[in-house]
Amino acid sequence: MRVGITGHSNLVPSCVPLVRAGILDVLSQVTSPLVGVTCLAPGADQVFARAVLDRGGQVEVVLPALDYRDRLKPHQLADYDELRARATVVSVLPRLLSGRQAYVAANERMLASVELLVAVWDGKPGGRGGTGDVVEEAHAWGLRVEVVWPDGARRG
Repeated sequence: MRVGITGHSNLVPSCVPLVRAGILDVLSQVTSPLVGVTCLAPGADQVFARAVLDRGGQVEVVLPALDYRDRLKPHQLADYDELRARATVVSVLPRLLSGRQAYVAANERMLASVELLVAVWDGKPGGRGGTGDVVEEAHAWGLRVEVVWPDGARRG
């Protein structure tokens, strides 16, 4: 089964184990073979990618633009590079610069390729391309959405 991810990038580090457990709970109900589709953003996307790999699944990465890695903070590069290297497929959208439009396009590409969306989401509305927007779009497309926001989860 192909499963996508949307979620907050600014998770408080102490709640990551709770979010990971919630993601693993959803993935335990998924039929094999498991393919996780992610934009590999810090936070929820990377927690999801590790959970998929730990369950023996494959990770496919959809990058919003050619400069995506350059937009990461120095302390985020090692995890990003490791997970990108472990991905089965990495596709980069034909955009030079990351930004709201590139993120929206990457999310649309991800949604078009999955059967289930995991949303690490606090339920609050966000801007165009944000987690709430992606959840709304997934519902409009008729995709099944599983929200993961365990007690104790927080954004920084």
